[in-house]
Amino acid sequence: MGTRRGAADRSAQNGQVREAVTSARRIVVKIGSSSLTTATGGLDDARVDALVDTLGGLAADGREVVLVSSGAIAAGLAPLRLTRRPRDLATQQAAASVGQGLLIGRYAAAFARHNRTVGQVLLTVDDVTRRAHYRNAYRTLRKLLDLRAVPIVNENDTVATDEIRFGDNDRLAALVAALVDADLLVLLSDVDALWTGDPARPGSTRITEVHGEGDLAGVDVGGAGRAGVGTGGMVTKVEAARIATGFGIPVVLTAAPLAGPALAGEPVGTYFHPSSRRPAARLFWLAHATAPRGRLHLDPGAVQAVVGRRKSLLPAGITAVDGAFTAGDPVDLVDTAGAPVARGLVNYDAVELPGLLGRSTSELAAALGPAYEREVVHRDDLVLL
Repeated sequence: MGTRRGAADRSAQNGQVREAVTSARRIVVKIGSSSLTTATGGLDDARVDALVDTLGGLAADGREVVLVSSGAIAAGLAPLRLTRRPRDLATQQAAASVGQGLLIGRYAAAFARHNRTVGQVLLTVDDVTRRAHYRNAYRTLRKLLDLRAVPIVNENDTVATDEIRFGDNDRLAALVAALVDADLLVLLSDVDALWTGDPARPGSTRITEVHGEGDLAGVDVGGAGRAGVGTGGMVTKVEAARIATGFGIPVVLTAAPLAGPALAGEPVGTYFHPSSRRPAARLFWLAHATAPRGRLHLDPGAVQAVVGRRKSLLPAGITAVDGAFTAGDPVDLVDTAGAPVARGLVNYDAVELPGLLGRSTSELAAALGPAYEREVVHRDDLVLL
């Protein structure tokens, strides 16, 4: 998050229109399951229409909107006669396969009232960490916006496995905001703002603005959402805000019924100030969206080359390999104490590497052929942790 400012500066901004919100031209909005559905499953038409009316107004003003919507699994509960959100992955995926069609169909009908077409974009982690997939995801979203359509993004719950899931749509929304180079991220939930503790508990106070980690000291973000139909809680929203603000994107966190005032720049909810720099988008995804499939142990010289001089990782600097990965998978680079210092996309399968360790690329090329005169992790596919 951005650097913390003084109390006088903070007081001066309270009660004023948030200019960063009103000037935002490309906006990512995320809404949670509990804000779209009933507790027993099924879409709440009034809630969907209220959200779409707000977003349709933004689109009519020439602003680009990307909607990251939860609700597929929740929408599939009632049609499948499920009384609660399933815990096992297979049943979750079955519910998602039923609910996703209902969800996108309802959005299509609602946005049609605003003369807007919607486009469904279902993502997995692989879609945004492998170079070709990442570029394709960006091109698809960009083309939908160019054609004045509203992209509706969700995790592809019907095919994602536990190992390649984002885990929650709050984090997905922050990463999508970085992918499309958004000017603003709005997180809508069933709570009106970030509070110092449970809003129902005496003594808890609403946090109007967050300028940095210091403003979160002592804040109890609790656990999962209160409605029981989603996967996220306040903890995932705060983490999403950290991710987005770290990419230079301001964040507004508030309740779904306050979406209109929030997007009009009114001082509702909690406003997270952004940092001033934007890292490379794909590497940003690599750092925040991926789970490592293995580990490469580096000697001290390799750690210094990768971390201190931002060099590519060569076989000569690797002392050991953990995991079962294939070329193109994300792996962590760890120091002699086993602490991760970087993450990158590896150019070799795990079974290939043991015979290459400690050897120079020129030696490998002479012994095994020119195909082996390459980096294990290229610096362009590597991000420091």
